[in-house]
Amino acid sequence: MEPLSIATDTSRPHLSAELLAQANKLFRAGRLDEAHAGYLKVVEIAPDDSSAHNNLGCVRQEQGDPEGAVTFYREALRLAPRLRVARHNLTTCLVRLGRSDECIDLWCADDLLDADDVAWLDRQSWLALLAHDLSAADEYARVHAAVRLGSAWYPRSSPPSRTAPLESRLTIPKLRHDMEQFRYLQRRALLGEEFTDIITAYQETISRLESAGEQGPVPMDAIAQRAIGHVYGRIVYVRDTPRVPRALSDAWDAVEVENRYIDQPPGVVVIDDFLSSEALGSLQSFCLESTVWNGNRYAHGRLGAFFRDGFTCPLLLQIAEEVRDALPRVIGKRHPLRQLWAFKNESDFPADSNTHADFAAVNLNFWITPTDANLDTESGGLVVYGVDAPPDWDFATYNSRREVIEPYLRQQHAKPFRIPYRQNRAILFNSDLFHGTDGLHFRPGFENRRVNITMLYGERADDEIHRGTSHASPGAGRPSAAWRSPVFTRHRGDRP
Repeated sequence: MEPLSIATDTSRPHLSAELLAQANKLFRAGRLDEAHAGYLKVVEIAPDDSSAHNNLGCVRQEQGDPEGAVTFYREALRLAPRLRVARHNLTTCLVRLGRSDECIDLWCADDLLDADDVAWLDRQSWLALLAHDLSAADEYARVHAAVRLGSAWYPRSSPPSRTAPLESRLTIPKLRHDMEQFRYLQRRALLGEEFTDIITAYQETISRLESAGEQGPVPMDAIAQRAIGHVYGRIVYVRDTPRVPRALSDAWDAVEVENRYIDQPPGVVVIDDFLSSEALGSLQSFCLESTVWNGNRYAHGRLGAFFRDGFTCPLLLQIAEEVRDALPRVIGKRHPLRQLWAFKNESDFPADSNTHADFAAVNLNFWITPTDANLDTESGGLVVYGVDAPPDWDFATYNSRREVIEPYLRQQHAKPFRIPYRQNRAILFNSDLFHGTDGLHFRPGFENRRVNITMLYGERADDEIHRGTSHASPGAGRPSAAWRSPVFTRHRGDRP
């Protein structure tokens, strides 16, 4: 995370400005006691000097007195509500104290925020991930989501967000999904009766789009803004989902998984019974109840939920930690968690629709929807090609340009390896490999929507295990044993 920021305001009378500059010099030199005395002199001369109060907070925090630091940061903000460094320092201090709810109140109560402020929150979460500080990353991400996407219902202790929602484009699939989720939450008494009128407004919006021949995405017009603008694309409920005694199941052998991943290119291992039953059930509830499915720029009605926009909870970060620690040779401290997201599908999805590679070193993809929701037991999972993206392609090319990817796969004689859908199945694989969602045919209904969760570790350029080893599919299209866990073999015999 970024270092604390001292203020350098020189707009005060000459003497206090000179004393502030001297104290700042002492602070930068690490002479904290002397700097503290200097800042106190500034406060004696100019009690309303917000910079001196902020800098006193920095000294106290560096001296191991975070509670004292909080007091000075709050006083600095009382004197100068626009003093950005004080807001940032106070947020950093509160996060380290595990008091992110106070951060949410601090940020949501302010109508002076701008895009740079929100971007700062996002950056802190990213820096915490790089530092393997998943707890702090979670705290910053929660604050970012509340500030960016808050509503009158979430967070309850703070006023609604004044920023524009992340997704203000209307799509019928998202409108339908949200209606289903609101009804689901009402049945569980997690949302109030006022959502009955909101559901009606959603249906009227769908009817209006259908009458106009629109499937979306289309910009939210004034009519929709008045009817659903306070809800659409915003968070109204997030399930409290704490850590559990053990997130990963004891049914799989981490050493064996590492051996298969490392020793048998191109680097794909299937892990069945991935999570403990307690973790799986709790994570299912989080995904069903939390209204964080706001990414709707994807084809075929897919919805995304992203770490920085509310798809985070202590359990998810516990899973990420346990995976990192269980696989020290594949992930460990070398490859920090870089991204965390999930996608939710409608009942049907065409095969070969989103083939791509990722920027990371290692992908972990796992599925949590019950197996009996899948109407085609031979499909519904992941398609992986034993071919990696060329190192000279840029992200946009290997991640989304099908008109370039598909000819390249044909040129490499790539064969698709299909890993069928099973609840609680994880696939650990080399992020360079082209892959995509297989064709889906699931039962209709909100609870039957296929949910896959992805964790990306490390950087593509830092992968030393499979660098340049998988430019063609092995074994004339048949995967080696490395592709299958023992449980997978038991379910599927000798078929991929």
